[in-house]
Parts: sequence; structure tokens; C-alpha cells
Amino acid sequence: MTAWPPFTDEHEQLRASIRGFVRSELRPHAAAWERDRGFPDEVFATCARQGLLGLKYPEAYGGRGGDHLHEAVLCEELAACGSGGVAAGIGAHANIATPPIHRFGTEDQKQRFLVPAIAGERIGALAITEPDAGSDVAAVRTHARRVEGGWLVNGSKMFITNGVRAHFWVTAVRTGEQGGHHGLSFLIVERQDGITASKIEKLGWHASDTALMAFEDVFVPEENLLGGENEGFGLIMANFQWERLAMALGAVGAMQVAYDRTVAFAQERRAFGRPLTGHQVLRHKLADVAATLHTARAVTYDALRRFAAGEDAVKEVTIAKLATQRAAFDVTDTCLQLHGGAGYMEEYEIERMARDARLGPIGGGTDEIMREILGKVLGL
Repeated sequence: MTAWPPFTDEHEQLRASIRGFVRSELRPHAAAWERDRGFPDEVFATCARQGLLGLKYPEAYGGRGGDHLHEAVLCEELAACGSGGVAAGIGAHANIATPPIHRFGTEDQKQRFLVPAIAGERIGALAITEPDAGSDVAAVRTHARRVEGGWLVNGSKMFITNGVRAHFWVTAVRTGEQGGHHGLSFLIVERQDGITASKIEKLGWHASDTALMAFEDVFVPEENLLGGENEGFGLIMANFQWERLAMALGAVGAMQVAYDRTVAFAQERRAFGRPLTGHQVLRHKLADVAATLHTARAVTYDALRRFAAGEDAVKEVTIAKLATQRAAFDVTDTCLQLHGGAGYMEEYEIERMARDARLGPIGGGTDEIMREILGKVLGL
């Protein structure tokens, strides 16, 4: 594969390595993990042995010393593992839960949480969303009350990826009296009595655990405050750009997988004496899919290039997230249609890809929120 900017030959070598790992270590088990509604914790350790949980983190913490471009390769290639839930679980740990600790954590916090997370020994989750606070993160109600030596946390969280299995949760709580954007803080909450997490069944992502959580008088020590007290809203905003870029990259990877498999199927399957690609109407549908994929990749890589260069890329990242998520669902649905009845069957995995892709326009900021952000950035 020819390297697209901002990727280099080094990144493409990493891509080939990750692709081989995904093909040999993850994909053969995907169907079983989907049926089991979960994958084993050992997968994190397996990924860690390949250095995949710390691609963008310094070697001093057990990482590979790379940057966001190296992790971008992982985001794309995980789409080929055969399970959106597996990709989501690994991605939530590496792309969402650990970055705030690396960026805002104390040295003590990095040693206690980031180092074992990179090693695959402790699994992390980001806990922001609540039953009544999704896109409106300023509406978080989970409360942390000051007590001697720390806080007591009470409240609930919802739709938390890795929430059932996690050893720690990077948790948004209200520590101040003011509402809205003010008075929010982040606490690293470790597994203990007083925390309950139950798995939610979903349309897709069957192999990932998505939790409804409750905190009842959970003690969190002073040293687990992440960043400044009442400065949590800034931490939330800081990680959103990478989370949304990661989702765009994952969608591009998923569209590529769907397209490649559908082309192979259409070239082999015959109807009315010709391969499916011999019929203009089907050939044109595949051409449309190829055009959508190319456009999505170009928009996403442009946003990635700007983000990696340190530019203010809110507009480009928002466009990438908005442009890729619905497109990925539409592409997989088209590919399912081109498989005919086979597409509706579990054997060909296209039905799973379509279900998994449906979360894209919802997670990480809905399409509606993306349009609102974009409208503001454009001064509309």
C-alpha cells in the first residue's frame, strides 16, 4: 500500500505488522467472542506484548515512543478484527481512558495507572456519560463530597465501554457548587465495594462490555484527583478531538474491509451467466462505495495531519467525524445488499458490520452535536 500523507513508509511498516497481528491473534476468535458476548481480559495483555497499548506514549512508561500517527494506524487496522466490540474495547482503553492520565496526571498517577495500563495489567475506562447527561456533558450530576483524605462519590454512569471489566475508571464528577461547565473534576476511581456495574445488551458491539454503573459512598483518595479541582470540563474537551478522530479512522478502516470483501464476493458470485460485477447496476454501486471510501479517507487524513501538526483542527476533526460515521453505516448496508440473502446471514459478517457501524452517528458526539459544533466554528 502506498503511504498517504501524513503517513510515511515507517507507518506503513507498522501497518503491515499490526495487520498480521490482527489477522492471526484477533480475527480467528471474533465469531466466538461475539457469540459469548465478550472477549477475555487476556486480549489486553496480548496487545501489550506487541506494544499496541502504548504506541503514542514515552518509553519511560513502557510505551513505544511514537505519536498519534502511530496510533492512527492501529485505529484503522483494528477494523479488520471481525468484531466492532473487540476494536471498541481495545480502543476505549488505549484511545480514551489513558490519554487524560498521560496528559494531566501526576508522576505518581502515571506510575500507578498508566504504566500497568500500557502493560495490559490494568484495564481502564472513561466514565463521563450518565442516564441524564450524554452529549450535554455539563449536565453531569455524579457528585463527589469532600471528606478527610479525599472524596465520597455518589451517582451513576451509563454506556461506559469496558465499564464492567475495568480496574479503574477516569470519572467525571461534580465537586463544586456551581452547575453547568463549572465545578466539574476528574477522579481516578479504583475498583472497590460500593461500585456496581451491569452489562447492557446492545444492537451491535456484542463482544464489548458496555456498563450501567452506580457509585454508593465510594471513597477516592486525594491523590487520585486528575488535573485541577473544578477544572474537569477542560479535560473533557481536550480528549474529544482525538476520540472523534479515532472514530473517523475506525470508520474508514471498516469501510475498506466491507468494500474489499464485497468486491471479492461480487467477482466470484454469478447471476444470469455473469459475475455480479458484470452487471452495470451492481458495478456502479461498488463504484459509489469506492468513491465514498476515498472521500472519507481524504477528509479524515487531512484532519489527522492538522491535528498531529498541533493545529487548531476542531473544524476539520468535526467534519471528519460527521462525514464518516453515517457513511460507514450506509456503505456497510449497501455491501449487505450486494451480498443478497447471504448478507443477512451471520456467516458473511456483513450483517455484523452493519450493526456495529450504527453506533458511529451516536457515539463520541452525535451527528446533531457535530453539526452544532461545526455551525459555531463557521460562525453561523
